[in-house]
Amino acid sequence: NLTSKAVLLYDEWIKDADPRLEGWPLMSSPFPTTFIIGTYIYFVTSLGPKLMENKKPFELRQIMTFYNFSVVALSLYMTYEFLMSGWATGYSFRCDIVDYSRSPRALRMVRTCWLYFFSKFIELLDTIFFVLRKKNNQVTFLHVFHHSIMPWTWWFGVKFAAGSGLGTFHALLNCIVHVVMYTYYGICSLGPAYHKYLWWKKYMTTIQLVQFIMVTVHIGQIYIMDDCPYQYPIFMFIIWLYGTMFLVLFLHFWYHAYTKGQRLPKMAKNGISKNQ
Repeated sequence: NLTSKAVLLYDEWIKDADPRLEGWPLMSSPFPTTFIIGTYIYFVTSLGPKLMENKKPFELRQIMTFYNFSVVALSLYMTYEFLMSGWATGYSFRCDIVDYSRSPRALRMVRTCWLYFFSKFIELLDTIFFVLRKKNNQVTFLHVFHHSIMPWTWWFGVKFAAGSGLGTFHALLNCIVHVVMYTYYGICSLGPAYHKYLWWKKYMTTIQLVQFIMVTVHIGQIYIMDDCPYQYPIFMFIIWLYGTMFLVLFLHFWYHAYTKGQRLPKMAKNGISKNQ
């Protein structure tokens, strides 16, 4: 009976999904995404370290260089698509609700949202590289939590509300920040001869703090706007909670790394600062 009730509730709930996503990869149900994330967590926290325990770290410099600059290119492309799908063509930075039409611009935003969702699976390689290089101290709770929660929550966002100003502002900012962050990591992976070009490393945490402040302020508008008929208010709360939570965590990092002078180079280089 419990199983039957759960199936009925799921069927009733999924009826509200966006029909434009019918047949798209990974969008049939949340279970494939959940399975991938579960496998990722198990590998980077348990199986991977055990397999590498008695092995030498892999030398992945060339692969990581290609990976980092590929993510830069992808982030640039997604930034352009987010701009052309709404942010540079009509969004108001205020109450921009989901456009469920099949207009070219609306469908372009749907495709961009799905691509952003899929990019979060690509970024799981960040942690896998840590494990294969035996940098297990960099597989922090914050790092794994961020890489796990993003694709999972974005599945629901794409499935039910693909495209709106309120729901994609943080994604646009994230793509812009990733252009900067992965450019840094790409240059870093080229070797010590290129490290002289990384004088701007100290500004990366500041960029991330500004990002979370902007996300929190933008999404917080929904609580002070008198009449904003956004279709899924729960998503607004999740985005606000996420932005606020990571703002606090990064402020905590900033305090210990800079105010107290306790620089955490490994974490700043490969852990927390790569999270967003």
